[in-house]
Amino acid sequence: MKQYDHLAEHVLESIVLSDAERINILYEDRWIGYQKAIAVLNTLTDILKRPRKLRPECLLIVGDSNMGKTTIIHEFAKEYYTNRVDDMDMQLMSLTKPVIPIQAPAKANVKDLYINILDHFFVPFRVTDPESKLRYQATHLLRKYETKMLIIDELHNCLSGSARQRQEMMNTLKTLSNELSINIIGVGTRDASLILHTDTQYASRFEVIDLPLWKLDADFLRLLLSYVRLLPLKKLSNLASQEIATSLYEISGGNFGDLNRLLVECSKEAILTGTEEITLEIVKKFKWLKPTEGARNIRTIQLNSI
Repeated sequence: MKQYDHLAEHVLESIVLSDAERINILYEDRWIGYQKAIAVLNTLTDILKRPRKLRPECLLIVGDSNMGKTTIIHEFAKEYYTNRVDDMDMQLMSLTKPVIPIQAPAKANVKDLYINILDHFFVPFRVTDPESKLRYQATHLLRKYETKMLIIDELHNCLSGSARQRQEMMNTLKTLSNELSINIIGVGTRDASLILHTDTQYASRFEVIDLPLWKLDADFLRLLLSYVRLLPLKKLSNLASQEIATSLYEISGGNFGDLNRLLVECSKEAILTGTEEITLEIVKKFKWLKPTEGARNIRTIQLNSI
């Protein structure tokens, strides 16, 4: 299908589907390995592959809401979530879980943290059990399955607890990290960095990576070219042209999630109208889409400094 050589190979099979089916595909999750995302993945991989230490490296990934932080950690975790190891002596296949991704509790509650960890091991437990028993179960399973990295998404949720609860949560994470020699990876909005100020020990333990808003530069144009290959449109969209790229940037505000939403809606319009490409006119139809609002003032940590 030479006329569709602008599309990635795995997208080609969808081009023969009906309009309704292609529109449905637009709303599926998609992975775009842009430079900043790859840098974070490489950092996580590097940390994971290092030998266990008495004081393991910890990392906090922050950015505005809807900037693709969760997508990045899920892309990383799905590769390392389970590993099978040959045991030649016992002729068995043992299952390990090098990486466990969990959601932070709705507030800084240590018992809920253990419950969220246990949920990923698919073992029976009672949420009514005392915290000490849940802690024993969680640490036992983390050891048994040789977990080396615990990723906690939405870490900013822990700010909703009292000062004492926040300190208990951070002390628990520090203890888990030290006892089990596991790397703690926190993910959240920029507010999540405030939890590190609970104690100077936490701030010294965690490196910080900031995912800033996009700028209208060469990296942004490369991102748009990646979208051209992944959106199931029959014609080549000139997203990187000055007028279209500028309009996409101004409407999305440089927010990755808002850009994705904008391009999905533009692609849907292109399919429904039979245009089969995203034009400047189509983009302007969606100028009412508002970018995600959030704090913009935090120092960007260079990824190559980790």
